[in-house]
Amino acid sequence: MSIRSLSQLIDEYCQTIHKPQTSIADILEAFHERGLGMVLILFATPMALPIPVPPGINVLLATPLIFLTLQQAMGAHTVWLPEKIKRKEMDSGKLKGMLQKILPFLRKIEFFLRPRLSWITNDGISRLMGVLGFIMALTVCIPLPLTNTVPSFGIALMAIGFMTRDGLAVLGGALIGTAWVAMLATAVLIFGPEAFDIIKDFIKSFL
Repeated sequence: MSIRSLSQLIDEYCQTIHKPQTSIADILEAFHERGLGMVLILFATPMALPIPVPPGINVLLATPLIFLTLQQAMGAHTVWLPEKIKRKEMDSGKLKGMLQKILPFLRKIEFFLRPRLSWITNDGISRLMGVLGFIMALTVCIPLPLTNTVPSFGIALMAIGFMTRDGLAVLGGALIGTAWVAMLATAVLIFGPEAFDIIKDFIKSFL
């Protein structure tokens, strides 16, 4: 049995949105066992955009990523959230519009996505990737310009890989994110607290 692509899943879901408001619980129910990956994508993708994020916003958006990647590290296949959060609703029209905007991009990258290296998406490796994702999510909270972009992209790519059973995409996201974490850790070990100022100036030189 072939695995439906992520764009197919999202397109089919968009066609089922009829209520004026959509809750987090509705999204989780719609994507079933892929709910964890879908919610990770929804939170990580905005943070992966290469634009400056106002102070505090990165922490606000990173908190769900920390919570979700920790659950993945613990071996969860479904998302557990407090009922208060699961009942939180959003405008269905805006949600549908956002999903439809990313569909063309997904259809382009899906040319490269296919089920492969399935052992990477197995439970044991999935937990390891959850640990790596958790570490990446922690670095999103660092108050440096654009530091949210690389680790969030890594988390999003890993989530897409898990949802499409593409172990290569999972591995790519893990390598991108861990390379960023390793760079930050090395800089801190060498330069101490001044490393953050050095990295900030380095990043600003490209803006």
